[in-house]
Amino acid sequence: MDIAFSSTVELAAAIAAREISAVEALDAHLAQIDAHNEAVNAVISLDKEGAHSQAKEADAALARGEAPGPLHGVPFTLKDTHDTSGMKTTVGFPPFADYVARQDSPVVARLKAAGGVLTAKTNVATMLSDWQSNNPLFGRTSNPWNLQRTAGGSSGGAAAALCSGMTPFDVGTDMQDSIRLPASFCGVYGLKPTEHRVSLAGAFPNPGDAARSVRLMSCLGPLARSVEDLSLIYRIIAGPDGSDTDLASVPVEDIPRLDLKTLRVAFAPFFPGFPVASEISAAVENLARRLQSAGAIVEEAKLPKLDLHDDLEQGGALIGMMMEAAQPEPPQEPTPVSRWFEALASRDRSILAWDRFFETWDALLSPVAMTTAFPHCEPGTPIEVDGKQQSYWMLPACGAVFNYSGHPALSMPCGLDSASLPIGLQLVGRRWSESRLLGIAKAIEPLTGGFRRPPGY
Repeated sequence: MDIAFSSTVELAAAIAAREISAVEALDAHLAQIDAHNEAVNAVISLDKEGAHSQAKEADAALARGEAPGPLHGVPFTLKDTHDTSGMKTTVGFPPFADYVARQDSPVVARLKAAGGVLTAKTNVATMLSDWQSNNPLFGRTSNPWNLQRTAGGSSGGAAAALCSGMTPFDVGTDMQDSIRLPASFCGVYGLKPTEHRVSLAGAFPNPGDAARSVRLMSCLGPLARSVEDLSLIYRIIAGPDGSDTDLASVPVEDIPRLDLKTLRVAFAPFFPGFPVASEISAAVENLARRLQSAGAIVEEAKLPKLDLHDDLEQGGALIGMMMEAAQPEPPQEPTPVSRWFEALASRDRSILAWDRFFETWDALLSPVAMTTAFPHCEPGTPIEVDGKQQSYWMLPACGAVFNYSGHPALSMPCGLDSASLPIGLQLVGRRWSESRLLGIAKAIEPLTGGFRRPPGY
């Protein structure tokens, strides 16, 4: 058993059957961290002593005959944004360098209650505000496939740790493609659930107990190396928790087993006006052909009649207003509340347009980002795509469309480009249909090749 690259499901089963111990599982992942983290810089705030104590207790509980939870003894990491009792949460921001929450967030508490052994945090962009994971506290995370390139952001540390065998799963945040883009760059899976499906309580440091301003577009979701693992972690963390009052009381259903021959899949090699590398568009078209050959009903998408550039602008405006509300001092000319309601009305029109689209289609297949992993650079530097310089700020456009609409979307690895870098494709589904979307991804997984281990790890 290759412990460091075993799935979460495999590890939990092996520990429960006492084929391996929780301590052995932890030590295998710590060995990967020791071997590779100096170069990759994905893992921060490592708690070896605390993790060993948790792992030993997990083994002792099994020896006493206690029933194991679904993550019993499985080591894991968390993006450096979650409130964790006894462990720093900094979001890469110097004023939060020593912040330690009084208690675990609801998501962290659920993962621990399921038996998970929290080992460390993973690196992020400063204040989660970029598509490269670099900050003044911990420095820059590199992509295990090519250390000269970014792992993405803001969940770049999570994606890089996963693909290099340092952790079997992580939980990221996604307000503008921040789970799916790094998952794509590192060749792993990442799920952005429907908005208001997973609790945002304790999902960002809040030393002064200020009123929570980020209540739209941002989501928590798992990153993993297989659809099966995404599904397991999603089922653990999703649903009302008694803390986040925005959460919908929608049942978290089991992941269905689906036959490709029963599915209707629309595909979009690109979105109008959004730059996308030709190799990514070709990967979308190639997978669409393979799905059709496997019996699915597949057509190029007739997308909703929306101005997607305007949607991105409106989404940015909403984020700006939420950030304005979070400032300790109001601006001299605060945004009128009428502007907030106008922005919400505009968003409603786009949400409903995509809802109508998914009345016809089970899923939409599209790019995650405009390119594969790009060389480290200063934020705002133009990015070369097929020999042309494109705006840095368009990197996440294909994914951010569905932060604006709130629909669930996941990134899945789908081979390598000509530079031997992972290509990630996006699968989008109906709101509140994560379980079905994961079932569709599971049915498609054999056609994509799934996760590939990077050379040297």
